[in-house]
Amino acid sequence: MKEHFVAVMKGVAITINPEIKIYDLTHQIPPFNVWEAALTLYNTINYWPSSTVFVSVIDPGVGTDRKSIVTKTKSGHFIVSPDNGIITFIADEDGIEAIRLIDETRNRRPGSENCYTFHGRDVYVYTGAKIASGMITYDDVGPLYPGEITRINYQKALYQGGIIQGTIMKTEEPFGNLVTNISGELLKKIPGLDYDIKLNVEIWEKGQHRYKDVLAYVKSFGYAVHSSPLIYIDSSGFAAVALNQGNFAEQYFIGSGSNWLIRISTP
Repeated sequence: MKEHFVAVMKGVAITINPEIKIYDLTHQIPPFNVWEAALTLYNTINYWPSSTVFVSVIDPGVGTDRKSIVTKTKSGHFIVSPDNGIITFIADEDGIEAIRLIDETRNRRPGSENCYTFHGRDVYVYTGAKIASGMITYDDVGPLYPGEITRINYQKALYQGGIIQGTIMKTEEPFGNLVTNISGELLKKIPGLDYDIKLNVEIWEKGQHRYKDVLAYVKSFGYAVHSSPLIYIDSSGFAAVALNQGNFAEQYFIGSGSNWLIRISTP
């Protein structure tokens, strides 16, 4: 990283506990992109041991009245973050046991009360390190969250009238594969689904039609003709669209996020 911010946050954690173990998930989330942060957490968290503490700081609302929270998932993981939609997909798919507001009168780096632009250093990693070190319990974080958390609006995957509809969640770099939120189990609702079957694929952006073709459903890339588009189930168990040894997103000018919808059906 070019700037000092990551090193500063690690320094705060190590000052609290020199024995604490710190791992970097990524520092490549596009600036202000809460969607990417939420998806990265969702795709990562269940591969880590229960009780792991995650600190996620994509925080365009820093210094405002947006809330700071610690989420405890049903799997026993902890996520320290702003309440700006970062835990949307985890809440929807994995489930939340509890959410607590961070009481900054107790859980804030001493002397930082008049700093409003670096809560990652002053609140989040400070609180996360104290939890991970056993210096505070989850109950010590602060009061239970009242009401509903902030969520990102997106099309959840569904099967209706012979058509499966969902969201293009991610464009995988550098390959340009489009990963959806349509699970392999949901895809099986298509009558007669089997490898080498042909499927209609249509893609919209903000209601505008962007792509339509008939694609082969294959087990893996090597079962498709070179440079041909295909549908497969990715390593996380979700339907994805790719171009065999090519870049689907670049070739067809397709993106990802809540504005990008996909429909799959039989011809």
